[in-house]
Amino acid sequence: MTSTATDSAPPAPGTRRPGGRTARTRAAVRDAVLSGLADHGYPGLTVEYVADHSGVHKTTLYRRWGGLEGLVADALDMAGEDSWVPPDTGSLEGDLRELAHEVVDSFSDSAAASAPTAFVAAAFQSERAAQALHAFYAERFTRCTAVVARAVERGEADTDIDAEAVVRAVSAPLLLRVFITREPIDAALADQSAAAALAATHAGAYNRR
Repeated sequence: MTSTATDSAPPAPGTRRPGGRTARTRAAVRDAVLSGLADHGYPGLTVEYVADHSGVHKTTLYRRWGGLEGLVADALDMAGEDSWVPPDTGSLEGDLRELAHEVVDSFSDSAAASAPTAFVAAAFQSERAAQALHAFYAERFTRCTAVVARAVERGEADTDIDAEAVVRAVSAPLLLRVFITREPIDAALADQSAAAALAATHAGAYNRR
């Protein structure tokens, strides 16, 4: 069966590919991009590396993804297509703490953090990667607003609260340490970050004025 231009192009953020050879090819390319970012960072990643490690010919990579920027952007898009859901512990305090601990778990191990750290670094060098990173985190924060919506229903937060501001506040101090000050993060800092966001929520700091 012949492929249309739509079949060959990478999907828009938040969309899903059907199964079959196209999906397997895309997954193999994604895995090669992640491996390359983890091993060499964005400056050291090449289309040749992705071709060698994915088994997909270089000309196919250029035709479908347009080059390195498209490969990195699509790998980020695929990361946003997972089935992850925010925690539901029964309280806002518990949910915020779980979110904070997930950030720590993701970035406290150097091997696990290498690929996401490289994505952030790529965003400073590629406008397309920056757009994909923005879309990934925007979608993640949108998913997390369910935590605050449940808190409003339980009477733990005001109805005019900015839900995304709350969930961003949980991760912001931790990501500052990871990417700006290059300090370690741990479970105690996760608890502190969650407690600060909770206190600010109760004080109305995130209510829309």
